[in-house]
Amino acid sequence: MKKNTNKMSEKRALLSLIFSMVIFGTIGIFRKHIELSSGVLAMARGFIGAMFLLFIIALKREKLSKAAIKKNLWFLILSGAFIGFNWILLFEAYRYTTVATATLCYYLAPIFVIIASPLILKERLSGRKVMCVLVALAGMVFVSRVLQVGFTGLAELKGVLFGLGAAAFYASVILLNKKITDIPAYDKTIVQLVCAATVLVPYVLLTGELAVAEWSGIGFVLVLVVGILHTGVTYALYFGSMAYLKAQTVAIFSYIDPIVAILLSAVLLQEKMDGLTILGMVLILGAAVYSELHA
Repeated sequence: MKKNTNKMSEKRALLSLIFSMVIFGTIGIFRKHIELSSGVLAMARGFIGAMFLLFIIALKREKLSKAAIKKNLWFLILSGAFIGFNWILLFEAYRYTTVATATLCYYLAPIFVIIASPLILKERLSGRKVMCVLVALAGMVFVSRVLQVGFTGLAELKGVLFGLGAAAFYASVILLNKKITDIPAYDKTIVQLVCAATVLVPYVLLTGELAVAEWSGIGFVLVLVVGILHTGVTYALYFGSMAYLKAQTVAIFSYIDPIVAILLSAVLLQEKMDGLTILGMVLILGAAVYSELHA
């Protein structure tokens, strides 16, 4: 009976992970219609997401587990700060290079996780997982169109380095969350989002982004959606799923995020998709599904 219960928990966790990846993939569409700088938007989404989750806990007449937070405090602070650093580096990557190149660099994070998980988490690295990651990475090359874009100079190199830095922090967040135990998903997410947003405060102050931020009516509504749905709700599902899934599984299914983003950009933003893009999407989704069919 316990085995069946664990299987059900894993299935629910996998569905939560997939849903969170799909929602993450839609944030680019919202970003296109928000005029705030990336730093201010990132800071806002962190604080709004945390406040929303606190509001939900209050409605349910629940309280944060101080004992659980205290037990995991340093991992929570560190992973939350890494989320903030991850956001900053990714935004800088988009500044200095193309979205395609930045995306490819950023989604090297699962490769970092799968390489590190046997050493850090003692998870067995199967040949199937290695093959699926390599296939997914090949698909990511096609999807990002990096072969057509190429590298155009020092600014491009700087963007690549920022993208790789963001990937390293993203991988670190996945690995650190496997070390955080016996704490409700909401409690964990609230602390991490507050830490992420706090890290961004000095960044937006030093860059002057906060001083020049302009808020419009529709922009404010969209920021709320990004903060509540794309951050509060989705991060709770995403981090909550990690307690029941292997880090390597999380790494593979994280590729759903860019696939959704590319599909929506093609449909809603009329951005063109060629044969290589479609092939890349098939490779990525096929690798994700095959990795779990015989897990």
